[in-house]
Amino acid sequence: MTGASASQLSEALRRLELRLGMRLLNRTTRTVAPTEAGARLLERLGPALAEVEAALDAVNLFRERPAGPLRLNVPASASRLVLPHIVPSFLQAFPDIELEVVVEERFVDLVAEGYDAGIRYEERLALDMVAVPIGPRRQRMATAASPAYIARAGLPLHPRDLLAHACLRGRFAGRAMPDWEFERDGEQVRIQPRGPLTVALGAGADLAVHAAVAGLGIVYLFEDWLQPYLDRGELVPVLEPWWPAFSGPFLYYPGRRLMPAPLRAFVDFVTGLQVGSR
Repeated sequence: MTGASASQLSEALRRLELRLGMRLLNRTTRTVAPTEAGARLLERLGPALAEVEAALDAVNLFRERPAGPLRLNVPASASRLVLPHIVPSFLQAFPDIELEVVVEERFVDLVAEGYDAGIRYEERLALDMVAVPIGPRRQRMATAASPAYIARAGLPLHPRDLLAHACLRGRFAGRAMPDWEFERDGEQVRIQPRGPLTVALGAGADLAVHAAVAGLGIVYLFEDWLQPYLDRGELVPVLEPWWPAFSGPFLYYPGRRLMPAPLRAFVDFVTGLQVGSR
């Protein structure tokens, strides 16, 4: 970030320690850790350094075109269903921006892990973040199976019937197994079905879909993710009147006064797409 080498930084810290007359870092052959005085100094300087970095980012606003890195953290659903409709045209409009997209399902501290922004659903947004809509504003979770599976096992008529079926499950990285949720005419049903295959949510979703196409069981996933297989007849809808709808994803980012130019360009671009789709 500073462009300085490790030896230059070490020498600068040594001079600062001499000037202050106290040690700021405890050094061993294996580790370097701040002393209590060093930690206190870093705590006080942190906001000022953040302002300096934001001010330098703001200089990008004077460029004819925003330039520099833009790091996004997104779930697999956004990588597959949202960003393909945005990223190509965005990068064509801003060729000097270097976009990095990291796909994962876990909760992420954007600031601590060096991300400019992320995409998540409303129930998983941090309260201290700015959020703008991105992608479709209404989505549904869907259940589907192959025609061969339905011919062999029968068609469920109620979500609780799934407890007697082979279901293809997903698990979060933290080992949590989310419920399958359904809703119809005000009735809500949450179940924990069982089946022959469990995959990592996001990264393993395609494997679950292929297993469903092969007739191994019923898959529960975003409707838009399953739509190509439904259109081709490789899968058929299961319990469609019960598919729950929910609001679409949001682009979220820290609310700071000076926003990096690449992030400002992306936010404005996404906002413009949302306005144009109304």
